[in-house]
Amino acid sequence: MTTYFVSRHLGAIAWAEEEGIHVDAFVEHLDPDDIRERDIVIGSLPVNLVAQVCERGAQYLHLSLELPPELRGRELTVEEMRACGARIEGFRVTREAG
Repeated sequence: MTTYFVSRHLGAIAWAEEEGIHVDAFVEHLDPDDIRERDIVIGSLPVNLVAQVCERGAQYLHLSLELPPELRGRELTVEEMRACGARIEGFRVTREAG
């Protein structure tokens, strides 16, 4: 079992480290083919990638923030992430036929 943290943002990586979140591999981009059953993927991924993670039998944990418009599109510090309520939330996504 491997825990991946998917982010290209240094503030998010520092936040995870300061929060004591166990991570085996920090990666900037996720290749769903690398994911195995029982792996854990943490990040802010698009729903189609989350579905692929879940289809492979892995767990997806979303890095959620309450991000005001003025903070969008820029690097956040650990303090800014905390002020925005940064947290990890589990989601299970299934793809519907159609």
